[in-house]
Amino acid sequence: MKVALFIPCYIDQFYPKVGIATLQLLEKLGCEVVFPQNQTCCGQPMANSGYEHITGDCTKLFQDNFDDYDFVVSPSGSCTLHVKEHIPLKGKIYELIEFITDILKVESLEGEFKHKVGLHQSCHGQRGLKLSQMSELNAPFFSKPEQLLKNLKGLELVTLDRKDECCGFGGTFCVAEEAVSVRMGQDRLADHLKNGTEVLTGGDTSCLMHMEGIIRREKHSIKVMHIAEILNQAI
Repeated sequence: MKVALFIPCYIDQFYPKVGIATLQLLEKLGCEVVFPQNQTCCGQPMANSGYEHITGDCTKLFQDNFDDYDFVVSPSGSCTLHVKEHIPLKGKIYELIEFITDILKVESLEGEFKHKVGLHQSCHGQRGLKLSQMSELNAPFFSKPEQLLKNLKGLELVTLDRKDECCGFGGTFCVAEEAVSVRMGQDRLADHLKNGTEVLTGGDTSCLMHMEGIIRREKHSIKVMHIAEILNQAI
């Protein structure tokens, strides 16, 4: 299967290893991966701040880069959701875990990762892309990220007290409401610390970046890894 890889700005600039892990993971799963060289921002930061009317050039450039592909894959739930809702594509865009479970039909992965892992389910992924069930709903539970993590040898998934609570990042919210954002991140980390998380993971590097900043400032021992990095390393 041939797929085009969309790497969001902050991953390209600050966490290139996440992009590399995503590429390698998709190739291990049998995909032919293409990286359009002229891709840039999808326009999400502007749109989330109320300036979608000035994102026309971002939209056109995104279409120019990705319209020729049936499948576009990205290791970011928030950027994927923005494209799904605001940028018409001839093909379809999928968040990485969504693509692996729903399109490649991978039910489990064989590999090894000997750590206690705490999963952060970001709001865009959970409530927008439906990657896992929301705890406030009286409905059967499912979690696509947990589905791929739980069968890795040596990996222990940490049970959190509030498993789908927001970390407080919220894109430009963390700039406009810095104090509230930081306190929400501290509360989210307290749950992981209380329950013994060794490696904190998730599908949105933006959320992980926010919590990693707090971890570093407060000198906690938790390591932060995108779920693509864990899966790629494990298999």
